[in-house]
Amino acid sequence: MALILFLAAASPATAAPITVEGVTFSDERGDFTLLDVTGTGSLTDPFVVVEDVTGREPILVIRFPNERFGNRIGTRNPLGMAIVKLAINNSGTTWYGYRIEPRTMPSQSSPDSDGLSLGQGWSARPSMTSNDFHHVRVVDQPNDALDFDDGRVEERQTAVFEFVLTDSTWQSEIFVLQVPKVGIACVWPPQTAVC
Repeated sequence: MALILFLAAASPATAAPITVEGVTFSDERGDFTLLDVTGTGSLTDPFVVVEDVTGREPILVIRFPNERFGNRIGTRNPLGMAIVKLAINNSGTTWYGYRIEPRTMPSQSSPDSDGLSLGQGWSARPSMTSNDFHHVRVVDQPNDALDFDDGRVEERQTAVFEFVLTDSTWQSEIFVLQVPKVGIACVWPPQTAVC
């Protein structure tokens, strides 16, 4: 019994998955707690995902029950949605940058060939922005990612990130890796030190 209580106390806190518009959002992979999700996923009413970030590499899991969700942002892809992420910094350190990387598998970067992207090739792709980071580098190859820098988010402050996700092949699961950059070497312009 004591061992069960110890393991329960040592396990990262997770919240119940949240389903909105038939799409399920989950914090099951740890390093953050999902607090709320609202919206429809369109450009005018994006999914607003509120997270309490406590670790180094939180991964948001997004699941689609079938292809009926469709494309809510107007690209030609079978899947398209807009997301606003509110990341509350409860990690115990200041963030000097933030990486957001959509993946089809949680343990490896998404190659260009899998169809998942941040609206790659879309001529009307909206700006990917943040309230606290003034520079963003959109990476389209060899994998897809957003690297935010030139700013800082202190503990208990909230960083806001706006971006789109598209998929030309339709996946039943998408993983959104997040990596807060905590080293001062991450301040814009990029330095050579590892963050």
